[in-house]
Amino acid sequence: MMAQYLDIKAQYQDALLFYRMGDFYEMFFDDAVAAAEALDIALTKRGKHEGSEIPMCGVPHHAAEGYFLTLIRKGFRVAVCEQLESPAEAKKRGYKAVVKRDVVRLVTPGTLTEDSLLDARRHNFLAAYAEVRDEAALAWADISTGALHVMPLAPVRLGPELARLAPSELLIAEGTEAGLAPIIEDMGVSATSVSRGSFDSVSAEKRVSALFKASSLEAFGTFGRAEAGALGAIVDYLELTQKGKLPLLQPPVREASQGVMQIDAATRRNLELTASLSGGRAGSLLATIDRTVTASGARLLERRLSSPSMVKDTIRRRLDSVSFMTEHRNIAHDVRESLKRVPDLDRALSRLSLDRGGPRDLTAVRNGLGQAGDLAERDFGTLPSDLAEARQALEGHDALLDLLEDALIAEPPLLARDGGFIAPGFDPDLDESRELRDEGRGVIATMQAQYSEQTGITTLKIKHNNVLGYFIETTAKHADAMMSPPLNETFIHRQTTANQVRFTTVELSEMETKILNAGNRALEIEKGLFERL
Repeated sequence: MMAQYLDIKAQYQDALLFYRMGDFYEMFFDDAVAAAEALDIALTKRGKHEGSEIPMCGVPHHAAEGYFLTLIRKGFRVAVCEQLESPAEAKKRGYKAVVKRDVVRLVTPGTLTEDSLLDARRHNFLAAYAEVRDEAALAWADISTGALHVMPLAPVRLGPELARLAPSELLIAEGTEAGLAPIIEDMGVSATSVSRGSFDSVSAEKRVSALFKASSLEAFGTFGRAEAGALGAIVDYLELTQKGKLPLLQPPVREASQGVMQIDAATRRNLELTASLSGGRAGSLLATIDRTVTASGARLLERRLSSPSMVKDTIRRRLDSVSFMTEHRNIAHDVRESLKRVPDLDRALSRLSLDRGGPRDLTAVRNGLGQAGDLAERDFGTLPSDLAEARQALEGHDALLDLLEDALIAEPPLLARDGGFIAPGFDPDLDESRELRDEGRGVIATMQAQYSEQTGITTLKIKHNNVLGYFIETTAKHADAMMSPPLNETFIHRQTTANQVRFTTVELSEMETKILNAGNRALEIEKGLFERL
């Protein structure tokens, strides 16, 4: 196992390796020492390597997200190494075979998607700055929402744009660190150096075009070499950190720098647009005016406040929308009440696309589409152009909404592996397996009553645990009768504990197999339906 660990760790020298062992992520050697100090957890030792004890620490896998965030904030990157098969599957290759493991994800500041790690009301941008001869460009993406933007950029404008976007992570080409250090340090951005090949404009254009299944980037507009290089670096980095499972990115949008107001970093800071001078959101202009009722609305407001439009037509259309809602307070109130019930669709879709989603993300899509349909059907009279376009975009999702309403229960569990989220009547095979599983439980109750009557022991119980499966349990004072003729012909002794004695019967073992198979089959069917949805 340690040989496997060292082999995987050698590929991720610049990250803490979270090595999955059962219900825990374990860290060893220098990783354990650094993580124990950063997370304030116990550092232990286990076994020896080259004559020295191996430092070790661990965290429960179900609580790992919080530890990720702490480490990211302290400047670490985390390589998440999962078990790719069960111990039972490993044993098929030989008694001493080690469970296959590999890194499935690199956790970095700009690649977070979990709700618990992100501020719902703010974007989490991953940016890339490219310079190609006399051209320069900045690209940025929020993989939690799918937003992807790029703009040509004079080097002198890099500081103000970083202040506007406040990216969590900035990708720069190897060898440019020294020249960009003053700007990066002033902005407080976490910078990551990647190979110059990631910024190569020719391969970058092919990489981005392939992602969107287009013959070239021209399908989305005209992009310069530096813009293509910046976009390509983001896609390349996401392929590396997400191990090939790319998020649901939107086609790239080219922003013109002259289309928005240019605000330098010092002015932006002193105006306290999105953050107060003390650094927090409280006390800023954004915190003062933000009355949005959805997470996506809050992010949109922050974008518009950080990047005020300089295009007269855009400003007029936005003001028309504001005027309409100001004059029609009843409509504004009804729309707000509907929007309060809209979940964060962008982030739900992103988690699903990265295979980090669960049944609740599917219900977020369902509930969001349901509210969209309700809004689209209302009679608002003649709407101004921006609101009319927004309303039109809410229509046309009936087939998907019907499918998700038929498939999912109202309040599903968090994880697909827990099962129980597919609605009865949606899949006949699933209903059949569930019926057998649930009827089996009723049969167990009947068997308990029969055994109690047969033995004359009213306190006899049939219980279940993960080690023994189903077993008959009775107190020690009744056990002698069950281990003596004629009862010992039916009841087979399995285990004696301090106060209880446990038995089984041939009939109970057979029923356990039926129930277990039905339960496992029901769960496998649900997992398959989740993947399909």
